[in-house]
Amino acid sequence: MSDMTADHIKLEIVDTGLVFRNPLPHVYARHAYFPSVIQLTNGEMLASFTVGQAFESADLHTELSRSSDQGATWVHEGRLYPGTADRVTSESCRLSHGADGEVIAYVIRHDRSRQDCGFVNPDNLGFVETEQLLFRSSDGGRTWSEPQTIAPPLVGPEFEMTSPIVPLRDGTWILPTCTWKGFDGYCPNGMKMVAFRSDNQGSTWPDYIDVMADARDIDIFWESKMIELTDGRILAAAWVYDREAGKDRDNHYVITRAAGIGSPFTEPRSCGLQGQTLNLMEIAPGRVLTVYRRTDVPGLWANISRIAGDEWVNEAEYPLWGSGRSGLTAHSGNMAADFTALQFGAPSLIRTHSNHIFVSFWAVEDGVGNIRWIKLRLAG
Repeated sequence: MSDMTADHIKLEIVDTGLVFRNPLPHVYARHAYFPSVIQLTNGEMLASFTVGQAFESADLHTELSRSSDQGATWVHEGRLYPGTADRVTSESCRLSHGADGEVIAYVIRHDRSRQDCGFVNPDNLGFVETEQLLFRSSDGGRTWSEPQTIAPPLVGPEFEMTSPIVPLRDGTWILPTCTWKGFDGYCPNGMKMVAFRSDNQGSTWPDYIDVMADARDIDIFWESKMIELTDGRILAAAWVYDREAGKDRDNHYVITRAAGIGSPFTEPRSCGLQGQTLNLMEIAPGRVLTVYRRTDVPGLWANISRIAGDEWVNEAEYPLWGSGRSGLTAHSGNMAADFTALQFGAPSLIRTHSNHIFVSFWAVEDGVGNIRWIKLRLAG
């Protein structure tokens, strides 16, 4: 990075704007959620996000927008692919980089054949049936391959859409996710954080790694993220939900004891942060930026922490959006109901150049679900 001193990193908000907003909200309902943004080799930025009539509507599908001016303005390009003509499905997507400039769209497609039903069975927290797919593009996301089906290396039976594929420096791909109950409650391996692993650029995913799990099968590690640190170790963090008590716990993290995904992880420990839908980025060797939806106070916040050995040490926090608003989340004790009350979240982070971080997230503003961006500058 620049000559910025790592011991004195600060964040400044430079600008904010919209990736996507329904241009005619008084005419039709088109809400946008769950952005994923990457920067292409030619400097353009490509964003995917989910668009539909409502947060859990059956018509949710993936659309794309593109920016050629570092995210200041965006051109809407429409759907990733036409969808399924023979059955009712919805989907969610995350973008990542493949080899030699290839763009990878990881998609989870949901069976929406049940009428008047969202994603989750309110009686047992089970999830609708899903398919996991990869789409590939060799022209910067302008055209896409036919979908490739991912065969999971363990029985979920369902899996959470939580992260894009993470390419490691040695060529390995890892896919962080959480096992999830089937709609009928079947969950033979418990609900735990795992990472699928591929050594052939996603052609097959023959094995997986247990990342965070509760032997009691009470704590669920949701919205997990994994990053490779400068020293080669792998850091993972997640939002923790205690389903017996019906409430969130502190976010937890684990880290490998040595470089590489094959090294054992530490036991899960608290990050000292209270929130959901976190995302991570190493901004200097041993310094991590976390952006997350706080649950102890309102809004989207940024946190800078230091990884000292295997200890997570918080250093500074910054409000980014919504810190003065109320009613952005719900805490009823029924997570299926609380999902439907959310008003923002799921930040995506990319570094556009040495000192700028581009944060995108979904937020309901004036009754419309938008994809908003905030540009941060790292200062020292």
